[in-house]
Amino acid sequence: MGLVQAVKGAVGGVLADQWKDFYTVPTGLPSTAALFAAVPQGTNAGRGSNTSGSSNIISNGSKIVVPEGYGLLLLQDGAITAFVAEPGGYEWRSDDLNSQSIFAGDGLVSTFIKQSWERFKFGGQPGSQQAAFFVSLKELPDNRFGTQSEIYWDDGFLNTQVGAVTRGSYTLKIVDPILFVKNFVPASYLRPGQVFDFTDLDNAAASQLFNEVVGSLAPAFSLYTNDPGKGNRITKLQQDSLGFAQSLSAAVEQGYQWKSDRGLAIVKTAIVSIEYDANTRELLKTVQRADALSGSRGNSNLQASVAQGIQSAGENGGAAGLVGVGMASGMFGAGNLQQPATPAAPAADDPVAKLKKAKEMLDLGLITQTDYDALKAKALGM
Repeated sequence: MGLVQAVKGAVGGVLADQWKDFYTVPTGLPSTAALFAAVPQGTNAGRGSNTSGSSNIISNGSKIVVPEGYGLLLLQDGAITAFVAEPGGYEWRSDDLNSQSIFAGDGLVSTFIKQSWERFKFGGQPGSQQAAFFVSLKELPDNRFGTQSEIYWDDGFLNTQVGAVTRGSYTLKIVDPILFVKNFVPASYLRPGQVFDFTDLDNAAASQLFNEVVGSLAPAFSLYTNDPGKGNRITKLQQDSLGFAQSLSAAVEQGYQWKSDRGLAIVKTAIVSIEYDANTRELLKTVQRADALSGSRGNSNLQASVAQGIQSAGENGGAAGLVGVGMASGMFGAGNLQQPATPAAPAADDPVAKLKKAKEMLDLGLITQTDYDALKAKALGM
């Protein structure tokens, strides 16, 4: 009975696999899908009858449609045999016996007799495995990162160690699909019906990437804030998605070799929040205050502060207070500030000038002789 079933399965499988088919992208894919098998379109609007073909055999003459933004990987018995990066329609041609089809002009004897005999030896199943996989060449969004406790790094601008809790997301791109499949994708995803998705919580490989990104955040912050070309400002992190993505990608590559070993790269980042620790917040306040008081604005502000201090000291401490303010002004560089001009002290009384002025007033009749004599006696001290 087993022999009859094997013959029946072998012949039936060969007949079903003669049909050419269209292979395309499966329906209902999430936007974050990175790798998935091409599926045959057995029926279309009620037409078509190729629904019994082997899941691991692609008949010669079948057409595979590659949409924009995707690449096509071809596998034969587990090995990658070809890769296509351009969109369009492609025809499958293989020298494998199981792919031969009478509809592709491969002949009758090799197609039916040889295939049936080979499949009979494997219990009615084809002795080969062929597969076509689509790999996304787009930026894959919504890859999250976040820290539960503070991470610390040496900051070039603040010239000390700073700490923060942060969270955000990044876009990921597969820059080398062959390297990605060979070195990173688990074998369980290299079969029909499986979708490799970086955002899938049940994807252990994707979870590993999340842990590696979190482990690279502190080096990435250090690379960014210690790069003079980026202004050495941690406050610019949330505004510079591309700049921080470069730092994060470099830190990930240095620590885990994403690009060279796995064919992956971080393209953009979006930092949702950064919550600095208490010491860092105080440092940032000091820096902001120093920035606000720099230049001519700072000089004016300091002059006003010194003037207010002098006034308060004069009102409350007398001469001793004024001396103290003068010493403080010198310590903080206020001695170089431009001070208001002080009017010159009036010159001492000149008796000759007074007599001359009195004589002019007498000649003009503005004063009497008696008034003049009195002014003369006062000016001369008589």
